[in-house]
Amino acid sequence: MSIPSIFFSSREEKDRVFYDEQGATTSIAWRIASLLPDPLAQPVVIVCIGTDRSTGDSLGPLVGTMLKEKLLTRFHVYGTLEEPIHAVNLEEKVRAIQLIHRDPFMIAVDACLGRLKSVGAITVAKGPVRPGAGVNKQLPPVGDAHITGVVNVSGFMEFFVLQNTRLHLVMNMAKTIASGIYEAERHLVRKERIAVQPLPKDRHSLW
Repeated sequence: MSIPSIFFSSREEKDRVFYDEQGATTSIAWRIASLLPDPLAQPVVIVCIGTDRSTGDSLGPLVGTMLKEKLLTRFHVYGTLEEPIHAVNLEEKVRAIQLIHRDPFMIAVDACLGRLKSVGAITVAKGPVRPGAGVNKQLPPVGDAHITGVVNVSGFMEFFVLQNTRLHLVMNMAKTIASGIYEAERHLVRKERIAVQPLPKDRHSLW
């Protein structure tokens, strides 16, 4: 779980979308696409952080599992319910990813706690997440960009709050995030196909 959203700046708040609002998937996809380098010369790696041992903290692994089922072709996904990336193995997994992929553009996906009115909000923004900060764990920041979802309220007994977060909410947020990432990848694939297509020749041209 990353740093509570209560500490987010007002600039980052405008990058939020609620999982159940109309057009949420497309909005997330557009925001992801806008953060990718152009031209995209780096492999894109989605690092889904969390554990299936805590309902609230399972957002990342759920997203990773859903993305694996979508069979992405341009984005590489790490962190699933079967093979989660969590506080114990985070540094090891990130080092392994950096060995597998040369200079990857990492997008970290993580759950966080925040204000009551922010529960259900998803933020897509530049910069890393700080996993474990919401429960006072010292872990290295992860990602060139991040996607975080506010799954419950912060401020008191965070571990207990995470354990008692509704799975229904987390599942629906994970579906929206995974669909947004998938849509962003489809947009990237279409863009690359258009870029390599030869321009139509003018029939009146000497060429």
